[in-house]
Amino acid sequence: MQLDALFKQPQALPAIPKIVHELIDSFNDQNVSIDDIAKKLAADPVLSARLLRLANSAYYHVSRSIGTVNEALSMLGFVTVRTLVISSGLTGGYKSMPGMDLTRFWRYSLHTAAVAGWVAKRTGVNGDQAFTVALMHAIGQLVMHAGMPEQMMQVDQQASPLDGRRLAVETSTFGYHFATVGAELARQWRFPVSFVQAIAHFPDPLGHQPFDPVAAVIHVASWRARAEHNGLQAEELAVTVPAEVCRKLGLTTQELLNDMPPLSELSEGLEALLG
Repeated sequence: MQLDALFKQPQALPAIPKIVHELIDSFNDQNVSIDDIAKKLAADPVLSARLLRLANSAYYHVSRSIGTVNEALSMLGFVTVRTLVISSGLTGGYKSMPGMDLTRFWRYSLHTAAVAGWVAKRTGVNGDQAFTVALMHAIGQLVMHAGMPEQMMQVDQQASPLDGRRLAVETSTFGYHFATVGAELARQWRFPVSFVQAIAHFPDPLGHQPFDPVAAVIHVASWRARAEHNGLQAEELAVTVPAEVCRKLGLTTQELLNDMPPLSELSEGLEALLG
């Protein structure tokens, strides 16, 4: 199926709450009313409950309990709250998926986001942007599974969704892959151009000029999360680490392999995103 035909399939696109679309639009609006956003968020019981669970989770180490959306905004800041609410909206966008284990998919995506946050902090990259892009870097796979389930099941038999060969198999089958689809979804949803480009370029961040550090962070993070889900041992990690991309980011492979906490610790509390 051609890319434009895929996006014309009504079942292909995730259903996300209106407030999430408004928060995405706020990236492009310097005069966004945070009070207005807070009121709308408070009026959405599912998203606000998820936000408060996350805000109080081990991931954010807040000093006292957060009980309202306004407290979350004052303690975590608008940018972080926006990141969390958009992330929550994305993870709830599909209720079920033929041939896909959605819980496993989102757990992998959360691990990618947690690693991206850690790598971003180490390398001076925007952490909130890296987290959001990392969480949605593979959402194109869900669009493809929802829009053309039979064709995708055949692809799944050649390479599972978390197989390192997946991008190549999709490209040879369709002429595009899930990163292209995810970037197009981000473009249609009016995410900033930098988000769209980071998703498009993460599979090969060294193949695009100018160098995009967020794409490179996602590349490293997705490698590490995939390795975790595929059960790679320490020696396998050492030989598969994307050393050139790390070097370009100013991160040594030793830092990545030795200094980063275990993924369970790094992502502790983020399961609240899965509702």
